[in-house]
Amino acid sequence: MIVDKPSGITSHDVVSRVRRVTGTRRVGHAGTLDPFATGVLVVCVGRATRLAQFLVGLDKEYVANIRFGFATDTQDFTGKPNGALISSNELGRGRIEDVLKEFVGPQDQVPPMYSAKKIDGQRLYRAARAGLEIERKPSAIEVYSIAMVDGEKSLEHLNPDGTRDVAVTIRCSSGTYIRTLAHDIGARLGVGAHLAGLRRTAVGQFRIEMAVKLDDLEAGMVENGGSPGYANSESDWLPKAMLTPAALVSHLPAIQLKEDEVASVRNGREVSIRNSGMGLTENDMFVGLVYPGGKLIGIGEYRAGNDTIAPRVVIDAAGQEADK
Repeated sequence: MIVDKPSGITSHDVVSRVRRVTGTRRVGHAGTLDPFATGVLVVCVGRATRLAQFLVGLDKEYVANIRFGFATDTQDFTGKPNGALISSNELGRGRIEDVLKEFVGPQDQVPPMYSAKKIDGQRLYRAARAGLEIERKPSAIEVYSIAMVDGEKSLEHLNPDGTRDVAVTIRCSSGTYIRTLAHDIGARLGVGAHLAGLRRTAVGQFRIEMAVKLDDLEAGMVENGGSPGYANSESDWLPKAMLTPAALVSHLPAIQLKEDEVASVRNGREVSIRNSGMGLTENDMFVGLVYPGGKLIGIGEYRAGNDTIAPRVVIDAAGQEADK
């Protein structure tokens, strides 16, 4: 399901609440949001948790509120200011837009110290809280687009402390730290900046319009007598919020298997696609494997050398699955 994560709770808190609603422990998410952030969180339930690994690399879209005036040690509003306030009164639309354009395209980004990224087995945020600074290698990311929201009107939001908020829309590759992007934009403008708010509006093909609110999920549970719901239950309140396994991986190319090929996949054997006409390339690493009716059997790994697909995750029609 696609959940509209509220502010003030962690992504794990969302998982815990979905567990209570669905009545199953097998719940996970694909792509963490900070506690203050809101928006699209892809939550996998039941056997679909095995598909989360194929979702984490999807592109993301955000609406970010960048606060100009000073940077912080966490690169967002929860941290301590780095230095005194620098006036942002001279910022104009043209100047900001010019700098934003400089951040479009492939680039290297140094992950922030206050992040869950591991270096030598240690979470960076734990080292940061201990007052340590660890050398981080830059990661390759790409910003596909970044633009101001509402143009000149966004410059009118002047805060009582003298800072100025500017809302921007961002479309970027997975692994991009929006707080670092805000920090670097402020540094380029010479006034300092940090992230003051963040809403994720899309993860790959999953958009905010598809999302269900946690309160609505829990309200549906109450209306149905307080009993947990299931994706295969007769009650219609929970299934409306659920996506099929096939829908979760609809961004992957898919191949429809014949009956004998279904048996091969279930037994962990490769299937040939030499005469399938799919035209896969070496960039198509993973492929959805579906029944004639479109139900997902599992995910296969394409092996270009011999034009075959080897089962990677197999999901049985009855709901049983096994890793291969």
